[in-house]
Amino acid sequence: MKTLSKILSVFLLLYISLFGEEFKLEKVASLPGIPWGMSFLDESRLLITLKEGKAYLLDIKTKNLTPVYRTPKISDLGQGGLLDVQASPDYKNDGWIYFTYVKNIHAQGVTVLGRAKLKNNSFHSWQELLETKSSTKTGIHFGSRITFDKMDHLFFGVGDRGFRPNGQDTNTHAGSIIRLNLNGSVPKDNPFVDKVALDEIYSYGHRNPQGLFYDKKREILFECEHGPRGGDEINIIKKGLNYGWAKVSRGKEYWSGKMVGEATSMKGMEDPVKVYIPSIAPGSLMVYSGKVFKSWEGDLFLGALKLRHLNRVVLDRNLKAVKEERLLKNLKERIRNVIESPQGWIYISTDSGNIYVLRD
Repeated sequence: MKTLSKILSVFLLLYISLFGEEFKLEKVASLPGIPWGMSFLDESRLLITLKEGKAYLLDIKTKNLTPVYRTPKISDLGQGGLLDVQASPDYKNDGWIYFTYVKNIHAQGVTVLGRAKLKNNSFHSWQELLETKSSTKTGIHFGSRITFDKMDHLFFGVGDRGFRPNGQDTNTHAGSIIRLNLNGSVPKDNPFVDKVALDEIYSYGHRNPQGLFYDKKREILFECEHGPRGGDEINIIKKGLNYGWAKVSRGKEYWSGKMVGEATSMKGMEDPVKVYIPSIAPGSLMVYSGKVFKSWEGDLFLGALKLRHLNRVVLDRNLKAVKEERLLKNLKERIRNVIESPQGWIYISTDSGNIYVLRD
């Protein structure tokens, strides 16, 4: 019985038929920390960053975990640490791997974008591409997922850093989505170039964007962010637009029942595609390709931290959210990240240090 129990706890051989799809949920690894970021380097190697500052390579065929050395020096402050990781869109040729992480600058936390190359299980050729202007003494709202469009642009988000006025201030990177060229330079067509604002900003009015994904098929940049006591949002990010925080919100104050902000909608500020009340605390977002699970093609998947499930959102042709489903509630784990493998399987990480795969 103990052997059977162990097998079930390790592999979770759960065959589930939902929404016309049958899948198996399998536990593939356990790590000594919070696996914040994940990125496939090829069909078999998954690179994982831990918030605490470590990194590992997981061979998805053998399930072997290998430590990766020479990670950047980080500040493991509150919600900060070693955050997202994404292999370059041309990784096979250029070898670059991009990271966001929190750095201690004069005893304050700052979100940083850097890149490095991997050789012999060690990072080298480190380049710090952008030390954002986002410092505060708080340990919250650092962002910061990374994604790429089809034109060799990189996007990543920075939270308001716990200071609400930052959301409407384009002279700070806090509360914004940033767009850069792959080498860290500023695209000439960024919306605030040569204006009284920071050149790197692509959109602003964000509270804490921890999900960001460029859907190359529809050519849409999707984002999700945390709201206060309700008001989590899914947004479609467009160039130069204002997404409202903290003038507009559908959340409530933590210390009272009062609504945050001045209104739930306001002229000149973009409304979300979907709002979650109460909060699910979305820590990541991806658009599924449909390679394996055909009926899920184009659906959004979000990892829920507070309500502990995998959130699936269906959009109609007008990009309106028409259906929501909550998967893996029985897992009862804080789902930190969700990505798709080259094979079309869905990998998730949890704050318990576990990595799971949804496969056929």
